[in-house]
Formats: sequence, structure tokens, C-alpha cells
Amino acid sequence: MTIILDNLFPVLALLLLGNLLKRTHTTTDAFLGVADRLVYFVFFPAMLFWKIGGSPSDLAGELKLVLPVTIAVLVVYGLSTAFIVLGNIGAFQAGSFSQSCFRNNTYVGMAVSLSAYGDEGGRQFAILIGLTIPTINVLSVATLIWFGGYPASPSKRIAHTARALALNPLILGCLLGIAYSRVSSGFPLFVENTLRLASSVTLPLALLSIGGTLTLRGLRSHWRLSLVASFFKLALLPAVGFLSLTAFGISGLPFAIGMLYVALPTSTALYILSAQLNSDTTLASTAIAISTILAFGPMSAALFF
Repeated sequence: MTIILDNLFPVLALLLLGNLLKRTHTTTDAFLGVADRLVYFVFFPAMLFWKIGGSPSDLAGELKLVLPVTIAVLVVYGLSTAFIVLGNIGAFQAGSFSQSCFRNNTYVGMAVSLSAYGDEGGRQFAILIGLTIPTINVLSVATLIWFGGYPASPSKRIAHTARALALNPLILGCLLGIAYSRVSSGFPLFVENTLRLASSVTLPLALLSIGGTLTLRGLRSHWRLSLVASFFKLALLPAVGFLSLTAFGISGLPFAIGMLYVALPTSTALYILSAQLNSDTTLASTAIAISTILAFGPMSAALFF
């Protein structure tokens, strides 16, 4: 019980504080939008670069975790896509539903991994998210385009996806960190202190922003699909992840990081992508809220591995 309280309560407290600040109009939609952009484009990439680049690299060992986690995501993606087809989910809702089943809230994951497993846990989690983001983004965009009738030729769709991946700040932060760790044993002290100071802003600001955007306004009309998506994300994905990690012989800290990753709530980024590619944003926001609330169960279980 202590391990759950020590590592999950701080995350829950900041999420609730973010929601309270928004409800009391201490923060506004404009502020939260700016905070999201600062975290996504500046502070979180800097944190990934710092965490990965500041330690000697064992890339071969760290890459072993990526494959079983990616396989688990692909399996759940396939099953959720089959549910969309067989369950007659409307095209407008399909993209948002699909993303809700396999995308992960990496801000929450980084906060918990650092709290529970220290700097090495944060480093391994950073590498994992950096190397799985391309697959997850391709799956997300492909589903939104396929079911949403995105008005563009195949070549333009491919170009849109490729550009989004090439310019993704989280991928860039991860790859730059890996490259730096291969040629250096650490940062100069003034760089280390600068990155540490910048990174200290990242997770509190991200969690406050997530809390401020949580809403259950669409619960009445979207609760069924949101709960089904949460089943895929918070029950099926952890179960498949456990089997995949075990089958590949992953153990110790990498196993714990992998289990935490597959137990995370769904990503808030699915709302943005749903809005950009004409999918159901009300379903997206409801699924995010329900998943965030329910995820503390599987995350608690993951901490015992």
C-alpha cells in the first residue's frame, strides 16, 4: 500500500489540483493551451534529452524492451480495429475510439517511473516512449484517415504522416539523447544544471494541464464506448503486455517499466489528433477522463512487478 501511496498520490494530487484551478477559473483554456505547447515542444523534449543523454548508453539492452511492448500495442490495435468493424462503430467515432485503446499518457508515466524507479527508471521509460511513438502515431493517423475519409491522396497522406514523425519533438529529444550518450559520458555541469532546472518545470505543468482539461460532459452519450475503450486500454493491453514481456524473457527493472507503460491512461494527445482529422472530439475527451480515473487501478498493480 505504501508503494502505491508514495508514487501515485503525487500524480493524483496534481491532476486534482489542475482540475480545481480550472473550475475556480484560476487557470483558463488559453493558459492550458500555452502550457500544453510549452511542455510538448520545449520542456518534455529537453527532459528526454537530459535523461537519456546524461547516462552511458546500453542501447542494445534497452532496445530489447521496445519489441515486446510494440507487439502488445499492435495486438490490441488489431483487436480494437476488429471491434470497430464488427461492432459497427461509426466512421466519425472510429478514429477517436481506436486511439483511446492503445495511446499512452507519457507525462503520467514519466512522473511515476521517476518516483518509483529513480533516474534509471526515467531513462529507460524515456527511451521506450521515444522509440514507440513512431509506431503509435502511424497507427493513429492511419486509422483516422481510413475511417474518417481524410480528404487527400495517398501520397499526401503518407507525406503528412512522415512530416509529423520527422518533426515530432519527443522523437527528436529521444534520438538526440541517444546520439549524445554514445559519444559522451555526461553533460558539462552548467548544461546539466540548465537541463535539470528546465526539466523540473515539465511534469508539474503537464499534470496540472491534464487535470484542467479533464471533463465528463460527454458521459451521457459516450459512456459505453468510453468504457469499452478503457477495457482495451487498461485491461487487455496490460494482459497482452504481460504475456509479451514474459515471452521475450524481460525481467527486473525493464519488466517493471514495460508493465507501467502498458498500464497508463490514454493520451490526451488523441483529442488534438481527432480534432485535426475530423473525428469525434467529445468521445475523445470522455475517454480520456474515464481512462485517467480508472488507470490508477492497473498502475497500482504494475508497481508491484
